[in-house]
Amino acid sequence: MSLDSTPSPWQPLLTGPAAERALAIVDEIAGSLRAGLAASASGEALAAFRQGSSLAGGDAGLALFFSYLDQVRPGQGFDDTAMELLERAIEATADSYSQPALYGGFSGVAWTLEHLRGRLFEDADGEDPGEEVAAALVDHVSLSPWRGQYDLISGLVGFGVWALERLPHAGGREGLSQVVARLAENAERQGDLVTWLTPPELMLDRDLEAYPDGYYNLGVAHGVPGVIGLLAQASVAGENRSARELLDGAVTWLREQKMPDEAKSVFSYNVAAGVQPSPSRVAWCYGDLGIAAALLMAARAVGNEEWEREALAIARRAAARSTDSAGVVDAGVCHGAAGVAHLFNRIHQATGDAVCREAALRWLDHVVSLHRAGQGVGGFLMWTTHGQGEKLDWSPEAGFLTGAAGVGLALLAAATPVAPEWDRVLLASNRSHP
Repeated sequence: MSLDSTPSPWQPLLTGPAAERALAIVDEIAGSLRAGLAASASGEALAAFRQGSSLAGGDAGLALFFSYLDQVRPGQGFDDTAMELLERAIEATADSYSQPALYGGFSGVAWTLEHLRGRLFEDADGEDPGEEVAAALVDHVSLSPWRGQYDLISGLVGFGVWALERLPHAGGREGLSQVVARLAENAERQGDLVTWLTPPELMLDRDLEAYPDGYYNLGVAHGVPGVIGLLAQASVAGENRSARELLDGAVTWLREQKMPDEAKSVFSYNVAAGVQPSPSRVAWCYGDLGIAAALLMAARAVGNEEWEREALAIARRAAARSTDSAGVVDAGVCHGAAGVAHLFNRIHQATGDAVCREAALRWLDHVVSLHRAGQGVGGFLMWTTHGQGEKLDWSPEAGFLTGAAGVGLALLAAATPVAPEWDRVLLASNRSHP
């Protein structure tokens, strides 16, 4: 499929009994989530539902799941459930202090509000439900010099993703312009290369011994590939010159960070002077597959065939890795089997690539193999922690990023013709900009 071809409508990858099985699991997830929400509302403290209002693990992410489910199962009240969750998330961010981060804070709730506008609800005449938070976020990203994170999960890239979703409403363009300006201020330029350092003061304590001077992060969730995804969309949404200059330099820098051909992966987790890079797992948050999806999205946004060929080659390398050697433990979107299956599906749908199609089918089978009826949330337990310093363990998780709701969304995308536009928050797909 060439860059100038008109994309075909989203096509379900699964058909027949395989699709029925996937949708049965989605129905189980929905039933389990509804039961858990009802128990929480009655005062029962369930660990899987203690994530507050956030997009990553709380009510905003659950609203996203139920809204898309309503498009597949209309008339069953899933739209009402989604609206109740969204309203609850909005009220929670208004009533108490919340950090601004996209995945863990109020900008993620704001992103969900904008994304579901016109899908789940229509604006009342003359009302703009996102106006106040838009003004607050524009003020926030106007702070210069920027001292916080630059990444997707909690920093500038995440605020840019919100701003893109906000377009064409007030604050969207202003917010995007300010995000690009802050990224430009914080960029390191090395000739025609552009990159961003994660400095020691913004690193986790566990990483400081290995990287006392900071590092350059290669994950979509926390690093330079996420910047590339955002800048590509910004460059076609009105921030052309500055965003495009940064984008070209960042892609050039990224392509120079490849590991030797004999390495297990194309890219490592991060790079730093004097530190031996280590092969990465197959995942969205870190690793070749997430990078391939973000680079493909960037290529499509700006019409760069060379980048698209590069992205597809990286994806095919990831497809060659078995489920046993990929470093995947559970079924979640962030670093689990559902996220891997969905990204291969997304890349296949965009390019028609048969290798990625077969990889998506294989990883969807793996998601199903991890399902255990009656366990956890919707038949899934996740390998995770519930707090800083806690040990990893198998736990019930309800949410979007690492929980059952995200698994449900990936299965819906695989088994139905409803386009998974929610993955814009993963920087895995583009949106049309007014």
